[in-house]
Amino acid sequence: MRPITPVILSLLTFVALSACETVDGAGQDIESLGQNISEEARETEAE
Repeated sequence: MRPITPVILSLLTFVALSACETVDGAGQDIESLGQNISEEARETEAE
């Protein structure tokens, strides 16, 4: 059983890091969407 433990830990680490990248990407998408909405609101207000 001992030789399997490092493999499992490596896989769990990989999954955790992948999840962080996914959350970071989603955060960037949401930020971009918010900026676009703000820009459109400013343009509409200026009209």
